[in-house]
Amino acid sequence: MMSPTSPTPPPRKQIHLAAHFPGVNNTTVWADPGSGSHIAFSSFAHLARTAERGLFDFFFLAEGLRLREHKGRIHDLDVVGRPESLTVLSAVAAVTERLGLAATVSATFNEPYELARRLASLDHLSGGRAAWNVVTTSDAFTGENFRRGGYLDRADRYTRAAEFVATARELWDSWTADGQPRPFAHRGEHFAVRGEFTVPRSPQGHPVVIQAGDSPEGREFAASAADVIFTRHSGAEAGRAFYADVKGRLARHGRRPGDLKIMPGVTFVLGDTAAEAQEHAAEIRRRQVSPQHALLALEQVWGVDLSAYDPDGPLPDIDPDPHGELAQGRVRIADPKAVADKWRALSRAKGLSIRETVIETTGRQSFIGTAQDVAAQMDAFVQTDAADGFILVPHLTPGGLDPFVDRVVPLLQERGVFRTEYSGSTLRSHLGLPEPARTGGKGGRP
Repeated sequence: MMSPTSPTPPPRKQIHLAAHFPGVNNTTVWADPGSGSHIAFSSFAHLARTAERGLFDFFFLAEGLRLREHKGRIHDLDVVGRPESLTVLSAVAAVTERLGLAATVSATFNEPYELARRLASLDHLSGGRAAWNVVTTSDAFTGENFRRGGYLDRADRYTRAAEFVATARELWDSWTADGQPRPFAHRGEHFAVRGEFTVPRSPQGHPVVIQAGDSPEGREFAASAADVIFTRHSGAEAGRAFYADVKGRLARHGRRPGDLKIMPGVTFVLGDTAAEAQEHAAEIRRRQVSPQHALLALEQVWGVDLSAYDPDGPLPDIDPDPHGELAQGRVRIADPKAVADKWRALSRAKGLSIRETVIETTGRQSFIGTAQDVAAQMDAFVQTDAADGFILVPHLTPGGLDPFVDRVVPLLQERGVFRTEYSGSTLRSHLGLPEPARTGGKGGRP
């Protein structure tokens, strides 16, 4: 029994959850009978409705602006033919009521006025549920699809993205508090625009801004401008280091720790026993990393044609070509030789084949175990400040999220760390974010 002088324990952090509809990736197990269309609206509707049934914060769409190539040909290891994200989310808004709707849109190949208008429109149509995952695009290969080409160096990509977000916010704030349009003007390094914005201030003030990136530039951009950061740090130790670093940057931008939610992308595998879950996870990885994919992954490191190698044989003893570029539309590995040396050492130490090495070095399952195990692991992750929540990436579309909602969500609710109903109607309310202060906009000519 707690004595009258005992300190009151701090409240348990609430876990934020989002659902990711897999995009350009090798997550989905295509050969599984449960794998459905990535184009049919029924797939988007099923996954979104499942996420809303699970009281998730938002539904998150990836997007690719060009089909990726390998050896000069479009390859079949990734999703292709996906519809445009904001169009899909406008339809999803009609079959959901509370779920946030997040679209990935590049700040490198769009313009502030046009995109700000589309996002504000979605926010109105959905009653304040829109979000924008701001990404930058790294390669001239993708830029060929756009009239101006558009390749930018890393530093320029982030300065353009930061100015893009700032300009969009000027537009969203350009209407007066009593609902009157007001002229806006912006002139900066990347944009010079002026006119009148056609859409009134939206229900949550501004759509929620999500940012994905781990570089120093990306972390600083997130600390200055984002509401949510989508990270790759699925390990607890790496997650805590990332969390402390990014949260520590907020104060110099006049922001508080709660103003930015950190949500790594994670996967899960459930079983009736821990052993069954581990066995199932291993089988999923074998199906995700086919022999063809194993050689593709190897060629992305070595930069040369390795089709003559046996996926079930040893790794090449040749060094990578530092100038090799077999895969168009992918971010180049910074130090291919270091990666190759690490893979070869692992392969020798454990006696792994090419395919087994790729499986071990590109593993994607973050939480594996019984439903009770996974709920406990996620809770511990959040309570120890390794994250504020998770963006779940199921290995099957569209039904892969159902087991988590049916089996894990009730256990998180029993722990008192996840909502039992939505308390508000906007995405900002789900995330515990305040409505942005109105800046008053800018008038005059640029």
